Amino acid sequence: MTLTLYRIGQIVPSSNITMETEIPAMLAARQLIMPERFTFHSARMRMKHVTKDELAAMDAQSDRCALELSDARVDVLGYACLVAIMSMGHGYHRESQQRLQAVTAENNAPAPVVTSAGALVEALAIIGAKRIALVAPYMKPLTKMVIDYIEAEGVEVVVHTALEISDNLKVAAHDAANLPGIVQEMEVSGVDAIVLSACVQMPSLASVARVEAITGKPVVTAAIATTYQMLKALDLAPVVPGAGALLSGAY
Repeated sequence: MTLTLYRIGQIVPSSNITMETEIPAMLAARQLIMPERFTFHSARMRMKHVTKDELAAMDAQSDRCALELSDARVDVLGYACLVAIMSMGHGYHRESQQRLQAVTAENNAPAPVVTSAGALVEALAIIGAKRIALVAPYMKPLTKMVIDYIEAEGVEVVVHTALEISDNLKVAAHDAANLPGIVQEMEVSGVDAIVLSACVQMPSLASVARVEAITGKPVVTAAIATTYQMLKALDLAPVVPGAGALLSGAY
């Protein structure tokens, strides 16, 4: 049997250490049940602290990253920083995706671009979630920005928790095992879905199944949503074992 190989490109903050573990972990799990194989390639934008100024300066480097990854002829690019996109104004994920895709085309290596911000918004629409609970690691002002962005897309954030971690490496160090307890302290009975991590840097994959079991609600994360959209962009079945409702095959 011939195996088809896909190159996954990721545009990541320089201090991000989670997207290069969680997305490969999901696609490695998928390889147990599907024939496609994947390699992973990253370009980095400088960012150490999750503040609006640093995020804006970082986003300005995304064109360079898209150009570098297109040199490697990747098959899809994922912009792996949700809050950077959402802090740039409502609907910015559409502008970013279009601009970065144009960069790849101008380099004679056209490839679809997925942003984690756009992927999360689209994931909520796909599962039909109109009222959600949300967990974010950000400081309160940035968390409000994320909530406003999501609500501008027609989804009500009924309840949320902001962990107020500004150092991006400390966000990555947050133990995913703490997330079920955090969710249990939230009133989620009236929501359609739970966003367990609205940040691609905060680990969450290990706790998704547990939170779904505890709450009986579909659980999505920024990383899961990004993986879903990458697979769709590659015209592959968006199925990953153990990665929550969105990647269960039901959608």
